[in-house]
Amino acid sequence: MEATDTWLMISALASILLVLFLVMKSKWQAFIALIFTSFVLGLLSGMPVSDIIQSVETGMGDTLGFVAIVIGLGAMFGRMLEISGGAERLAQTLIDKFGEKRAQWALALTGFIISIPVFLDVALVILIPIIYSLGKKTKKSLLYYGIPLLAGLAVTHSFIPPTPGPISVAKIVGADLGWVILFGFLAGIPAMIVAGPVFGKYIAGKIHSVEPEYIRANQEERNDDKELPSFGLITFLILLPLVMILGKTLSEAMLPEGDTVREVLAFIGHPFVALLLVTILSFFTLGRLRGYTREDVQSIATKALEPAGIIILITGAGGVFGQVLVDSGIGELMGNLMKDSSLPPVLLAFVISTFVRVAQGSATVAMITTAGLMTPIIQELSITGPALGLIVIAISCGATILSHVNDSGFWMVNRFFGLSERDTLRSWTAMETIIALVGFAVVFALSFVV
Repeated sequence: MEATDTWLMISALASILLVLFLVMKSKWQAFIALIFTSFVLGLLSGMPVSDIIQSVETGMGDTLGFVAIVIGLGAMFGRMLEISGGAERLAQTLIDKFGEKRAQWALALTGFIISIPVFLDVALVILIPIIYSLGKKTKKSLLYYGIPLLAGLAVTHSFIPPTPGPISVAKIVGADLGWVILFGFLAGIPAMIVAGPVFGKYIAGKIHSVEPEYIRANQEERNDDKELPSFGLITFLILLPLVMILGKTLSEAMLPEGDTVREVLAFIGHPFVALLLVTILSFFTLGRLRGYTREDVQSIATKALEPAGIIILITGAGGVFGQVLVDSGIGELMGNLMKDSSLPPVLLAFVISTFVRVAQGSATVAMITTAGLMTPIIQELSITGPALGLIVIAISCGATILSHVNDSGFWMVNRFFGLSERDTLRSWTAMETIIALVGFAVVFALSFVV
């Protein structure tokens, strides 16, 4: 390796360490840390200042042109489900259908479905009273029901668009969302089963968790008699955009160019159109038809954009970081090194994402940082089509593994389930790790046939 190449690799490594230091030690906001590091990387690699500015503009614009619309629409749709009681209806109906003896499976499926449009932490807050109620009735450990629910929530939160993580990674690396959804289901379902009902039954026998006194004392009286939307409506609304997006991908693979059916499916299956349609439908069916005024619906939609805003900006910053890696020449160098390496790209993506996740805690930051690092390698290796979808899920698996004390999810579970730090590691952290390993095992196996 020439001296110039060596310096470029040192610059890349220094930039990664700088991001981790700023986020972990200096407690910088991830958006600021990524943008600042992108400038530092450009300067270290010898880029002219004007080129650095251009890379920042290009990286931000190219990424957010897609991501901002999708995440914004997804957030509004999720908020309508939350406000209307859609998550509660889904859980109650599935538990009734499955029966109390198979409530674990009902809750895993509930988590898997509801976390597609609703953020994980919000979904947990909405559904935790159901876990408390079941635990009180059966005298079982809360983990018996809670781990399956958490596994379902965690899998779709990380694996299946339109949740922000996989949406952002797919855009940065250039993957088709249909393939990401398909592989997210293929990897996510076995991961949910093993980490949810199977592991939940085991760990509930080791750790007896009950509703914490501090939760009981501050819990508001629940109105269980409020009218909830129908199960069929909620299921239809959640699955509609996924079916439309998958229809677009399958039509492009099976029908010739110029075919009328393919063109129609390509239009309605574009994430912009699919999510816009279901969001408008949710405003009408979950809002106006249930007594909300136009002003109420507008307020709900506006409020939904507040948490989405920071995710959108962090994603844009990840796009900037990736663009600077490409424009500085580091991307080409990394790609050439990968060509001479026997390490499969999906394994590299998983390893990098795992390292960043464990080091700084945030799954979203881990996904976006890894996507930025993988983009130039993907371009140099000319990886396209379904293989890109596998790389997205490999990154998602790495970003799920080993949640511990630097992850906000760790502390949510710790408090809601009244666990010690040690028992949270034995339950929540172990569950997240099982999801990551089982999911990646599926991805790795698929990489040999895709």
